[in-house]
Amino acid sequence: MKTILAAVRILRLYAIALWVGGLVFFVVVAAVAFGNLPSTHEAGIVVRGCLLALHTLGTYAGFIYLLLTLTLLALGDRHWRHGAEIALIVLMLALTGYSQLSIIPRMERDRTSLQQQFAAEVDQTPKDAPAHAEFDRLHGQSTHVEGTVLLAGLIVLAMAAFKED
Repeated sequence: MKTILAAVRILRLYAIALWVGGLVFFVVVAAVAFGNLPSTHEAGIVVRGCLLALHTLGTYAGFIYLLLTLTLLALGDRHWRHGAEIALIVLMLALTGYSQLSIIPRMERDRTSLQQQFAAEVDQTPKDAPAHAEFDRLHGQSTHVEGTVLLAGLIVLAMAAFKED
């Protein structure tokens, strides 16, 4: 039984480490893309694609973490941290879903609208255009959502450092 519990704990750690590591790496990719590609449009394409992939990875990792945490509980490993971990993982999954299903599609709608209206990419359109202002607002919201997911993930990862009682 100890071996099974240890294996489940290790797999949980792998899942959250993968998600948090992906979030940290995403920050690096975004900085490199916007700092080195010839246009913000090209950088945006790279960052959007990476973010969509990160959301998929995070969703799988989050559900695996939840499943393994419930497995620990079913095996009798009941610790106060498990409730906090579940709450944080559910928050991370909810925010990831919100970004994937709400923020990103609306940003894409605004980008397409600006492209049709001005025959130009977002950074080449007037900042006071309603779609540009909405795009910028959503970009800020996206940054806050992803930052919150990263912070919650770091907290869950830190909880794993504590010795089980």
